Amino acid sequence: MPHTPYAHDVLVETTWLEQHLTDPTVRILEASEDSQLYRAGHVPGAGQLDGRADLWDPVIRDFLSPEAFAALMGRLGISPEMTVVLYGDKSNWWATYAFWALRYSGHQRVKLVNGGRQKLMADGFDLTEELPDIQGVSYPVQERHEALRIYRDEVQRHIGAVRAGLGALVDVRSPEEYAGYVTHMPDYPQEGVLRGGHIPGAVNLPWAMTLRPDGTFKAPEQLRRIYEGAGVTPERTVVTYCRIAERSSHTWFVLTQLLGYPDVRNYDGSWTEWGNAVGLPIEVTRH
Repeated sequence: MPHTPYAHDVLVETTWLEQHLTDPTVRILEASEDSQLYRAGHVPGAGQLDGRADLWDPVIRDFLSPEAFAALMGRLGISPEMTVVLYGDKSNWWATYAFWALRYSGHQRVKLVNGGRQKLMADGFDLTEELPDIQGVSYPVQERHEALRIYRDEVQRHIGAVRAGLGALVDVRSPEEYAGYVTHMPDYPQEGVLRGGHIPGAVNLPWAMTLRPDGTFKAPEQLRRIYEGAGVTPERTVVTYCRIAERSSHTWFVLTQLLGYPDVRNYDGSWTEWGNAVGLPIEVTRH
């Protein structure tokens, strides 16, 4: 691959993907919330990863335990030495969520198809309905990388760092969600959030500002202008959030993997937790 203009070599193009379909060191996964898409046609040899059904604990509102994560990776035929290449729908919301979750859970070799399914379709990539024959392997239990994640009480303390100019809070939802007019994205359900608004001190930088019309990422200098112009600079500790953390994972990916920000933590509780919690402050900007 040519030298990447981004901080880390984590993006692959559709041409690279086509050349590595049978590479035994690569496991391709379609990460999506819509299993119908996968069944209708997917990259040849690609497995399926459902961000909710596969990565979340079935009882506790949390991620799989390290032991359950190891079992999942083994079922998907992935070894620690293997590079996982992710692509998804909706310009890679769930693929970047899976990227973040895999890194958090201890798997380091992860890449993302630039533009996801949108770019694959535009480039005329040959998809298949044939299900792959994936042989299970043994995957060792890994240690979680907690520095990538932040919890509710830590976010509350982080508000003080934001006010002191040492930290930044990035709300990546739509302006309507941020202002408090709605508690969900267009065409999505309310999902039971009691209050609208945003976490005090957060700036609103919707996730899609980072993308070109074809779903691929903008150039580094364009991305830097988006964030640095809003005071989200590399020397600050940055927290990203949205509604359930899939969109904020996309922004986490941009900041850490493409721009090289050293200290960015994704708040996976996001607004579904904050907007329902007792005793937590919110701000609204609706008139």
